[in-house]
Amino acid sequence: MSSNSLSIRPALPEDVNAIFGMIFELAVFEKLEHMVVADERKLHESLFGDHPAAEAIVGVEDGEVVTFALFFHNFSTFLCQKGLYLEDLYVKQNCRGKGYGKQMLVALAQLAVERKCGRFEWSVLDWNENAIKFYQGMGATVMPDWRICRVTGDALSQLATD
Repeated sequence: MSSNSLSIRPALPEDVNAIFGMIFELAVFEKLEHMVVADERKLHESLFGDHPAAEAIVGVEDGEVVTFALFFHNFSTFLCQKGLYLEDLYVKQNCRGKGYGKQMLVALAQLAVERKCGRFEWSVLDWNENAIKFYQGMGATVMPDWRICRVTGDALSQLATD
């Protein structure tokens, strides 16, 4: 999985520092840096521990990790088939406009097909018009009637005891 200037490969443990740095850059871009409680140790455990919760691929340009995509499998009861869910995709600011985001999505779509997934899904912030247009241009359907529901922290603890 590579182009003339970007080589895409599965993430390695030594990529955790670069991936974590880009996760924080993404949080800043999304104006959500106050929500980041993760650290490199947790990320390493989540990707490479005894029971990994997710996987990642990285894009490397001139020996430097400049993009990452973190994903995991979900499941569709309607299809009775697993899917590939993209949690985050990020391209460093100085590498944007080179087609790297599209190359990463293509690589993930190929992986989804290889793994016999019925869907390849992700979320996008409703204010990120550039991303929405980009995704639609690649054939994605933005699901207007769906909203993400989330329970975290104290609310999660409370729900677990109800």
